[in-house]
Amino acid sequence: MMSPLPTLFMAHGAPDPPLLTGPTQDFLRSLFDVVPKPRAIVAVSAHWLTARPTVSTAAQPRTIYDFGGFSRQLYELTYPAPGSPELAERVVAMLNGEGFEAHTSGDRGFDHGVWTPLILADPEGTIPVVPLSLQPHESTLHHYQLGKALAPLRNEGVLIVASGAATHNLGYFDGRYNAHPPAWAVAFDNWLAEAITQAGRSSTNATHDITALLDYRQRAPYAAQNHPTEEHLLPLFVALGAGGSGQQIHSGFTYGAFSMAAYRFD
Repeated sequence: MMSPLPTLFMAHGAPDPPLLTGPTQDFLRSLFDVVPKPRAIVAVSAHWLTARPTVSTAAQPRTIYDFGGFSRQLYELTYPAPGSPELAERVVAMLNGEGFEAHTSGDRGFDHGVWTPLILADPEGTIPVVPLSLQPHESTLHHYQLGKALAPLRNEGVLIVASGAATHNLGYFDGRYNAHPPAWAVAFDNWLAEAITQAGRSSTNATHDITALLDYRQRAPYAAQNHPTEEHLLPLFVALGAGGSGQQIHSGFTYGAFSMAAYRFD
């Protein structure tokens, strides 16, 4: 019997990691050395926002350049991974079975939240990828429950990759890639790592710690400053709901206030 795959939450940062070098790029390039290579991926990105959960049924999703002001070389990259209409329909059925009223999109491609990390982890695009949208008007609990509905996929060789950011305040974007992070970003990043670790421990406080994560906006230091809008942290709750105990597998900052933290849940 196949062992359940973990789920992943990864920060994608700015769109340009594929053109740069550093610890985050090294981590992503070695991802499938430390995480079993899946037969397919369901990718939940902070850059696909819809009123209802929506799944891409595209057989060959296009590469979307949903950003501006970066090197021309970045716009020349394409991510060749196929989609999987069959897996997409399975995801829709699972979500509808849990009352989510899921929709489909026949032409949704890979936004940069999907392709910029995966083009480093699987540059040849050998793993089919099915994008799934977020609902920014919904709660952290909604996204946690969305993840729980997808949890059976872990037993089917499907990796759930949630792509967002542990900290994300564009107003503090520093044009220097290796700029030192501000104290308020470090404080939130550390709180998040500790809360995820605590939630994964087998103790009487585990439920309380998951509640603390879901209620991060009231409990975490500088929560609103790190996330003026919530869409970049919402993917975390999908990975948390679909997975189990959490552990940090990568840390670091880019462009000052962008944490590149990554977590696995299994």
